[in-house]
Amino acid sequence: MKPTNRCALVTGASAGIGTSFARLLAAEGYDLLLVARREDRLRELANELSSAHGVRCEIAPADLTDRSAPLDVMARADALRMPIDVLINNAGLSGKGKFAETPWKDLAGELQIMVTAVTELAHRAAPGMKERGWGRIVNLSSIAAFAPPGASLLYTGIKSYVLNMSQALDMELKPHGVFVTALCPGFTRSEFHDVMGTRDTMNKFPDFVWQTADEVAKAGYEAVMKGRPVCVPGLVNKLTVGALRPLPETLRYHLGRLANPFK
Repeated sequence: MKPTNRCALVTGASAGIGTSFARLLAAEGYDLLLVARREDRLRELANELSSAHGVRCEIAPADLTDRSAPLDVMARADALRMPIDVLINNAGLSGKGKFAETPWKDLAGELQIMVTAVTELAHRAAPGMKERGWGRIVNLSSIAAFAPPGASLLYTGIKSYVLNMSQALDMELKPHGVFVTALCPGFTRSEFHDVMGTRDTMNKFPDFVWQTADEVAKAGYEAVMKGRPVCVPGLVNKLTVGALRPLPETLRYHLGRLANPFK
């Protein structure tokens, strides 16, 4: 049963949590606009989902590290006459080097894709959602948002921004029928770690701390549909966040120094 022909936009749709969200939403009957850099992967996924579920599935190849990409994506949605009812802000990456030794282009790209693009896409989608009196936005944060700073150069700060921005946006939009959720997964099995070159390090962690991308997407979808502004999926992640929240700032700083690989 199709939910009144509603449309979902999914960024980072060509792999991992993004692909899982796309498959879940297609199974729920949503038409899809899929966004990622790899056009061949997007086209393959679009064909798979439209054949399996009978939904309309369009693609918008884009590199969200480009400042013009969010506007181009929304222009594509307008041209296709696909008003965005569900926005999944999933695309992301993580820097791997020291601040002073990392080219500014790389740092700017990290900020663009996970701060500016996330915020701009939500900003451009929200007015239509308000006008129609219904909308859902999932912004990918991380349990890193609750962690001491220092484990990654920009990542923990970026994910803290996404967490706080999402909650504030939910407060503003919920009276208009628009729910916003910060989805905060922990260790998730996907090709993200291969792309970032951290697979060998990640493989040292025990199996019980890991979740599948499908599990994370399902938890995020259920949370936003119920109007929960924060979703930490999985018992291990919930326990981790519960242990981190009460720590005083001084202790968090010193723990961050211990975890910082660049000191």
